[in-house]
Amino acid sequence: MRLLPEPVRRLAAWCAVVLLVSGVVWIVVRLCVAFRTTVTPVLLALLGAALLRPLFLRLARAGVNRSLAAGITCAAVLVVVGGVGYIVALALIDSGPQILSSLQNAAKSLTAHFGAAGTSLQDLAAHGRQLLSKFGGTAVSNVISGVSVVAEYLAMAVLALLLVFFFLRDSGRALRGLRSMAPGSSADLAEAMARRAFSAVEGFMRGTTLIALIDAACITVGLLLLDVPGAVGLGALVFVGAYIPYLGAFISGAVSVLVALADRGFVVALWALGVVLAVQVLEGHVLQPVIQSRTVQLHPAAVLLAITAGASAAGIVGMLLAVPLTAAASGVAHELRQRYP
Repeated sequence: MRLLPEPVRRLAAWCAVVLLVSGVVWIVVRLCVAFRTTVTPVLLALLGAALLRPLFLRLARAGVNRSLAAGITCAAVLVVVGGVGYIVALALIDSGPQILSSLQNAAKSLTAHFGAAGTSLQDLAAHGRQLLSKFGGTAVSNVISGVSVVAEYLAMAVLALLLVFFFLRDSGRALRGLRSMAPGSSADLAEAMARRAFSAVEGFMRGTTLIALIDAACITVGLLLLDVPGAVGLGALVFVGAYIPYLGAFISGAVSVLVALADRGFVVALWALGVVLAVQVLEGHVLQPVIQSRTVQLHPAAVLLAITAGASAAGIVGMLLAVPLTAAASGVAHELRQRYP
């Protein structure tokens, strides 16, 4: 190795480091996927604790017992999430028949203009019984698997809420446990890295919540001005979808446009689409740079790569967790750069 030039030795050393880190990351990701029913609630609970910590600290500073303060915080989460879910479900149920009717009319129009012989809706209906008898067993098995998946997600949600309670109440004990497990004299470094990672996640969740509130308020006002039914519920859906980057905005915007199309017609649907696009432009060019740059410094390309990797590893849950985890890793990297320039 000494016979090699210095740049070649440095390149070889960096390649070895990259391969080692990549191997460790791959093993960790595979273990997390294998134990997703345990790992996912823990990560979701960390996100929830980062988002709810300011409220918990306010209650604790007001003299409320830590256990009671954590319980009140979790109860507030249940009330807010339940209220948002009820509003969204009510809006979709009220507009569901109109949406289906509009889609059927659009399908009939397309069939009348572009449909070939044997492809009309009547032909599909005529063959519906045959298709149902052919694929009925598969459909039943898919329904059963879907019910099991829903039950699994509900169990993980309950576990995550319980973990949020313990993370809020016992954060100091967890930090002391981390220091006790750190080898040698690295306790200060481990604590600093943990604080920086949690601070980055906390900033990301705080910034995302503020952006979600602004997006939901703007779209709600626009839909109210257009007299679209269920505008408040659609705004609540926008707020919830903002926590899933890109995909959440696309789904909530599409639902808003469909509801406008179903009840108010094609012209109002175009106006609703314009409102959604305008809000997305505002978010991408103003809100994200101004708000998130003050909390988490992540380049948009890094966000896209993180979302893609998270989706390939764990689907929608991976998309939800990818950016906060990347923000935490970025915070740790900043801490290490400051300590070891």
